[in-house]
Amino acid sequence: MVRVEIFTTPWCSYCLAAKRLLAQKGVAFEETDVSGDMALRREMTQRAGRHTVPQIFINGHHIGGSDDLYALDRAGKLDPLLAA
Repeated sequence: MVRVEIFTTPWCSYCLAAKRLLAQKGVAFEETDVSGDMALRREMTQRAGRHTVPQIFINGHHIGGSDDLYALDRAGKLDPLLAA
């Protein structure tokens, strides 16, 4: 079973777009809101190497942000990752 993690904040339009694409694909994901927790944001930054949201991981592999997720989808590479 695929594990999808997404680090978000409530007011982020890119976060909403990424979650919308995952939902359209029928993929369950674990969402972590980092807006009020500096420890969670530090964890995200350490794992992703980036401080912006969203940060998306599929099976522990860092995918990137919303633009990266959509680029994978356009290239036909997202569905195979989600099916793994």
